[in-house]
Formats: sequence, structure tokens, C-alpha cells
Amino acid sequence: MDQIFEKYSLKKPENLIPILQEIQEKKGYLTDEIIEKVSVHLGIPTNRIYGVATFYDQFRFRRKGQYHIQVCRGTSCYLCSSSSYLKEIEKLLKVQAGSVTKDKKFSLETVNCMGGCSQSPVIRINSTYYHHLSVADLSRIIRTLREKSE
Repeated sequence: MDQIFEKYSLKKPENLIPILQEIQEKKGYLTDEIIEKVSVHLGIPTNRIYGVATFYDQFRFRRKGQYHIQVCRGTSCYLCSSSSYLKEIEKLLKVQAGSVTKDKKFSLETVNCMGGCSQSPVIRINSTYYHHLSVADLSRIIRTLREKSE
């Protein structure tokens, strides 16, 4: 984190989001200790930092799995039954949204919008986007990822 703080040596509030992004990129998620260090570095109260970090879907406070699955719950995806994707994935992984599987291979979360409204419903696994999937497709994708990670 010291290298990131050196890069943002000008202690301006507008550096908050880039600092949090870079720290999360390196560490994988934000901890209370990290928030405290950012607070000291920028001179911003921790409650304001938590306010920013919880406002944006991109920030996490828990470790994610090897395969991080995001299910879009934006209006268009919701209307196109993204809830059925979510239920199926929860069933296949035996985990609820916001959690990580016991083996730490998969994490699942919902997000407000991925910007793919014309392709609804959309899910993302790590950096790969999927749309217009069937239940069988979801099962096949997850099975393939499980096999890859063994």
C-alpha cells in the first residue's frame, strides 16, 4: 500500500476512489485496516470512506472466489428474469448471493447494472460476459469451471 500512497502523495479527496481501486486490485478486497490507513493518508473520516466504498458495486469487503459470478439485477435484466439465473446459480453452487463457496472456488453477487441492457439478462464470470443463457447453459459453464480448477 505504501507504493500506492506514494503515487497519490497529494492528499486530495478526489484520489479516494483511485486509491481504493488500486488497493482492491492488489489485495482483492477492502478491510477495516485498509480503510483506516486510507483515512489517515487522505485525512478523510472512515465513515465517509465506507460511504463511498459501499455506494459503488465495484468495491468488496470480502474475499472473492477464484471464479467471481455477478448477476445483473438492473431493470432490463430483472424484467428478463435474471432472478431465475440467480436462483439456478445459488442452487448449483449451494451458496447465497454475497457469499463464497466453502472451497473458495466461486463467489456470487448481484449488481445493479452492467450496462448490457440490450443483451438482458446478463451475468459476468470474472471478465467474461454471458447473456441469453438457458439453465442448461449455466450448469454446463459452472461444471466446466469446476473441472478447470481441479
